Amino acid sequence: MIPSQDVMRLKSALPFWVSLLALPLWLLGARFGGWVLFLLPLHAWTLVALLDMVAGVNRENADTETPDADLFWYRLVTLVWVPIEAVAIFGSIWWVGTTDNLSWWEALILFFGVGVMSGSVGITYAHELLHQPSRLERWLGDLLLALVCYSHFRSEHLLVHHPWVGTVRDAVTARYNEGFHRFFPRVLRESPGSAFRAENARLARRGLPWWSRRNPFWRYGALQLGALALAGAIGGWAGVALFLWQAFVAIWQLELTNYVEHYGLTRKHLGEGRYEHVRPHHSWNAAHRVSNWLLINLQRHSDHHTRPDRRFPLLQTYSADKAPQLPLGYPAMAALAMVPPLWRRAMNPRVRRWRRQFYPEIADWTPYDTGRLPLPRGAP
Repeated sequence: MIPSQDVMRLKSALPFWVSLLALPLWLLGARFGGWVLFLLPLHAWTLVALLDMVAGVNRENADTETPDADLFWYRLVTLVWVPIEAVAIFGSIWWVGTTDNLSWWEALILFFGVGVMSGSVGITYAHELLHQPSRLERWLGDLLLALVCYSHFRSEHLLVHHPWVGTVRDAVTARYNEGFHRFFPRVLRESPGSAFRAENARLARRGLPWWSRRNPFWRYGALQLGALALAGAIGGWAGVALFLWQAFVAIWQLELTNYVEHYGLTRKHLGEGRYEHVRPHHSWNAAHRVSNWLLINLQRHSDHHTRPDRRFPLLQTYSADKAPQLPLGYPAMAALAMVPPLWRRAMNPRVRRWRRQFYPEIADWTPYDTGRLPLPRGAP
């Protein structure tokens, strides 16, 4: 019999298992096709946004001294998701290749939904795993990123984004008035090279060349080639194409979230390539209950940047006087970002208020908005 204390911990963690609701929608879409295929992508956007309106916000903070042993049921969902996502991706390739249940356009919609799932859930879980000290968790994070061919995200996120967020060194800090349709190709173009340079600089500090076996890019390449080879072995070239399609959709989902997280929020330049330290007001936050369940508290983003190794159940929420708040959860804001005029109407006034609130002394924001400030001192 499970001790009552463990039962209470399980009940507390269960809302964060909401991601598993995507699985029956995936199975139903694959089996019946047609309009049912749209349920999987829509649940991550429309349904979560509607439930946010019903469930409201949650501003309660857990005890940050809670031991890891008490977080087992929270951590477990991020661990079991790895085989679940692999089965969803490669099982879908097998299903499409061995049955005539779906037409070619239905197969594209099915893999669009799988990409939404592997992007909104899988990469979010990979992000959590990559920040942990456990070697197993970091490896599982690498596997999830390989399933979407975006393995360099680990290096880019840990070595570039966290140290240089809010500066011109960080490609995924969206600039004020930069629409997502400009931001997305810029990130795809800049991030891989930025990640490689950061790893090269790290190796150089240890007296190692870029071709050292300690360079994680060798691991990234092997894992991604392995995933592509498996897709090809199961479904041939069509399987590879469908695998790459869901990977692209997942990457699009990730970068939509990146776009929302720091849009227009920049660290103050102190002169001579020096910038202020990262502070809570350099991230957009959302306290909406259901989207925080789906995204395992990613929307408590200021605290994540304050304590990157803090596990998601312990992330703290901030009041509006310390960190800027979004009007809707990340999924709804990501959908809004796809319509630049609506996004600018909603967010640009908020950025301007943020500037007046935290930096009333800065009169000219042009260098920040155009990216013409110098690189941070010490950046590779």
